[in-house]
Amino acid sequence: MNDQVTNETKRKPRLLIAWLVFFAIIAALFVWADVDAARHHTGNPAPWQQFLHAAIGATVALGLFVFARWTFRCWKNFRRVLIALAVLVTLYAAFCTEENWRGKRAWLQYKAELESKGAVLDWQKYIPPHIPDDQNFFTVNTNFYLRFVKAQTDEHGLAASSLQWLTLSNGFPIVNLDKLKPLIAEITVAAPTETATAIPLQSTNAASQLQTALRNAVGRDANGFAGFKFTEFQISNLVPAKITVLADSTPNIAELEKLIPPTLFTNIGKLAITATADSKRFQIHFTDGRVTAAADYLAWGNAHYAADLDDVRAALKRPYAIIPGDYSFPPQMPIPNFVLMRALAQTLAQRTQCHLMLGQPEKALHELTLIHDMCRILQKPPTGKPETLVEAMINVAIHGLYVATVQDGFRLHAWQEPQLAAIQQQLREVDLLPWIPRAMRNEQCHITYLGEHSSFREIFTGSRIFGSSRPRTWQEKLLSHGYDLLPRGWLFQNIVFATSLEEPMIESCITADGVIHPEAVEGSMSNLVKKVDHRSLFGYLAAIAIPNITKAMQTGTMNQTLANEGQIACALERYKLTNGNYPDALATLAPQFIEKIPNDIIGGQPLHYRRTDDGKFLLYSVGWNETDDGGTSGTLADVKKGDWVWKN
Repeated sequence: MNDQVTNETKRKPRLLIAWLVFFAIIAALFVWADVDAARHHTGNPAPWQQFLHAAIGATVALGLFVFARWTFRCWKNFRRVLIALAVLVTLYAAFCTEENWRGKRAWLQYKAELESKGAVLDWQKYIPPHIPDDQNFFTVNTNFYLRFVKAQTDEHGLAASSLQWLTLSNGFPIVNLDKLKPLIAEITVAAPTETATAIPLQSTNAASQLQTALRNAVGRDANGFAGFKFTEFQISNLVPAKITVLADSTPNIAELEKLIPPTLFTNIGKLAITATADSKRFQIHFTDGRVTAAADYLAWGNAHYAADLDDVRAALKRPYAIIPGDYSFPPQMPIPNFVLMRALAQTLAQRTQCHLMLGQPEKALHELTLIHDMCRILQKPPTGKPETLVEAMINVAIHGLYVATVQDGFRLHAWQEPQLAAIQQQLREVDLLPWIPRAMRNEQCHITYLGEHSSFREIFTGSRIFGSSRPRTWQEKLLSHGYDLLPRGWLFQNIVFATSLEEPMIESCITADGVIHPEAVEGSMSNLVKKVDHRSLFGYLAAIAIPNITKAMQTGTMNQTLANEGQIACALERYKLTNGNYPDALATLAPQFIEKIPNDIIGGQPLHYRRTDDGKFLLYSVGWNETDDGGTSGTLADVKKGDWVWKN
């Protein structure tokens, strides 16, 4: 008994010493890994995490050491271990074989079911054909490939950043009004008997007359689509307006500010009324704003990139727009440069606004048409595929910008008959909604391809599938191999789960007659959200790969609705130019001013229309809430409220 106690007493410090040795070895490995990570600029865990990992590692190593000593102490123990390992390996192999067979069988059955409904799940059928260089937009010259294709290599990115062609930088002239404080008007106070061509301050419409006189002096303005402000006037040749007002006594500045509020020109800057040495004379200055004259912006653009825009116009006359490259692996196929596409569309929209402010509607149409035509780059003629959901939504966004620019022309009352007819035809060609379910089919094929050609480790770590660029620590790399122990059949189960959830979403996007039912779209998305669980091994692929189709459909439906309303709005303006006023009903427009009047995409009923008392018209869709709110304007930020109204 005493010998046993003595042996146990001696064993405890030995185990502690062995644990410390293992801890020191693992800690030394961490130090080496830190040095290596610093040399290769990769990540490493925090010191406290390294200490914890070293402690756990030392404990595990000690346990394995004790187990190994017990195993090799005698042949009987060694044989027991071998038998146990053989049983475990056999059970694991049988389990993986059964799960692999079950998962692949489930996927092949469901795949056959989807393909019988017309779904295309073979990625090879999405790969576009080879296009001759002389017929392809992207191969006009090297400039087009460098600028319009997203860089996939450092060399491509470096070459694109140094390219001088089509550089849409924001270096155009911007005037700081707070610094210059330009004079826009002088107000002179006269006695009522001195002149008859003046504004009586005591009249009920004195404020309206004063504000109209100032607006005439300043001209029109616009909020640019890239966040800039544009004005019709130029600081260099701004002629202050001379305004005479009639009053028995000279008003003070506070009284004038009630008639001319400082925020009269909210899009440009604030107004400041100041007194002069002459007690009967006041000056009005612009302050607190940063604006660009429309003429200055156009002149700057003409000098920097107008010729490049003409190159793009000429290139778009080519029949095909397929990016040359390797499409064999969907996540790494070449895609357009979305940042450039957005910047180009915003630049063209702003050029359109500036031409409209300067009374140049034909030149404005020239710029607007390029926004419409550049969407061919995203639509990839002749096949229209492969189209990702991101590309479809950029296409939707650019068309939305196009429609908003058309609306701004209505606000400025700048479009004339020739431009209205051309815009109406362009809007008629807009057909956004089929691209969304088409892109969803493409995304569905992406999921299928990932599941069939990738491992759990590649998907969970994102190393190859999603192009993860975050440097991983050696511990993460080591632990990631644990995913290789999962049965491959579970990946097939992931595909079944993801595609079965995605299928009703695709089917709910649009009906055969082009009508959208928001309740069905939201119902399918709500069902998906309820079923998807990041923690589920069968639901992981769905959780990371299926996008929010509801938001995509809301945006696409609203922009298509506004495009349809735009067709009608152009026809209404053309009718008014011919007849002097708007019609009582939309049916009067056909067939002279419009071939066919579009119905509301939501529900399929006619769009709502009526003339208003101010000489305008109200045209709207019931919107996503499917409720007639009387023309109260709603937004995408809260689709449960308001209608989708055409602004004019």
